[in-house]
Amino acid sequence: MQLLITNATLVTLNADREIFKSAEMLIDQDRIVQVGRIQRSSRAALRTIDGSGMAVLPGFIHGHLHACQTLFRNTANGYSLLPWLSQRIWPMEAAHTEVSVRASADLTFAELIKTGATGALDMGTVHHTDAIFESAQTCGFRLTGGKAMMDIGHNVPARLQETTQSSMQESVRLAKSWHQAAGGRLRYAFAPRFALSCSKGLLEGVANYALANGLGIHTHASENVEECEAVRAQTGKENVTYLDEVGIRGRHVTLAHGIWLNSRERQQVAQSGTTVCHCPSSNLKLASGIADIPGMLKAKINVSLGADGAACNNNLDIWTEMRLASLIHNLKGGSRSISPEEVLEMATLGGARALNIDDQVGSLAPGKKADFMMVDLRPLHAVPDSGDVVSQLVYSGHSEDVRHVFIDGQWVLRDRVLQTLDEDAVKLEAQVQSKHLIARAFSELR
Repeated sequence: MQLLITNATLVTLNADREIFKSAEMLIDQDRIVQVGRIQRSSRAALRTIDGSGMAVLPGFIHGHLHACQTLFRNTANGYSLLPWLSQRIWPMEAAHTEVSVRASADLTFAELIKTGATGALDMGTVHHTDAIFESAQTCGFRLTGGKAMMDIGHNVPARLQETTQSSMQESVRLAKSWHQAAGGRLRYAFAPRFALSCSKGLLEGVANYALANGLGIHTHASENVEECEAVRAQTGKENVTYLDEVGIRGRHVTLAHGIWLNSRERQQVAQSGTTVCHCPSSNLKLASGIADIPGMLKAKINVSLGADGAACNNNLDIWTEMRLASLIHNLKGGSRSISPEEVLEMATLGGARALNIDDQVGSLAPGKKADFMMVDLRPLHAVPDSGDVVSQLVYSGHSEDVRHVFIDGQWVLRDRVLQTLDEDAVKLEAQVQSKHLIARAFSELR
């Protein structure tokens, strides 16, 4: 079925970064066919959406996410990273069941779709990763994900402790089950949690298998000063240098955070083509620091943007991350340290590049997948219209402005109503499962 969008402002993020006013976009099945001025011979679309007063732009792609932690929202406040993990997050992850992980994933994808996200890079917990993929498959979300891998570490609950062999075996099984599933909409990425929870043998095994089989790698690095000190004590090397030496590097690798990179590490990241995901809300909430994103962009490092998890944010709204990313770096580098155009690219194309699917999504161009949102440009907080639509979106935009979302050509949010998830049922199940999970996690402590 063909769909024609008319009278819209198209923010394409194509190679020329074109913006078309009062323009049209033609979609056929799951692909964009034409953008801009549609030939009259192509106007026989079976469905038309009037985009008057709206911007059409690529769907957001979260570069770092924990769908399994959304049930933990507002339960882990007032901690820095390492105590946050050991005292709150790991006990709750250990208490997860398949049912509670599915409830957490459903809640995650409902929130993401309503805020304009069409894709994400996710790190699950040690168990029940199938439930996350099943949720994404059912609701039509574009997900690259993997189970958290943890074969060493201090203060790790028994249920999260793995052997090197079992961690690799389960990850390989999941990759064979889910990579390129749902017509390629679902993809697998190995997810060693961070250097402190993974042995050198596990990291080397991940690096070798992922490279040989065309899979991504997603890990945390240099998020917190104490973390970096612990890695240095454990390995004798700086965090990213150690990961680079064991093979965790390259265009298929995303390092979440990268706040405390030194000059050598930044050079290693730039030379290898590794992505860094910027998570400003999480980094501020956990008092981890502020990554030098302007410096990374100048070094030609690909930077994506992510909310991280609802346990350290506490929402999954990338509009908030865009606004923060556009402002917090001005404290050190002066006004417009990062332009609105750069921030919007981080939230769209940056994420697509991180997942190695920028030939498929991340911009509006003929032949690309129909992953896009339609955003109202007329709410009170966006008036008057200055004519600079990118600045309006980045500085003034709210998630509530998102009217429609399409993924793979499927209408998943229509007039702010979820089409593939029952919002009330998702919220109710999340409330029930969160209550039971927290009771399981902390019953021994009480």
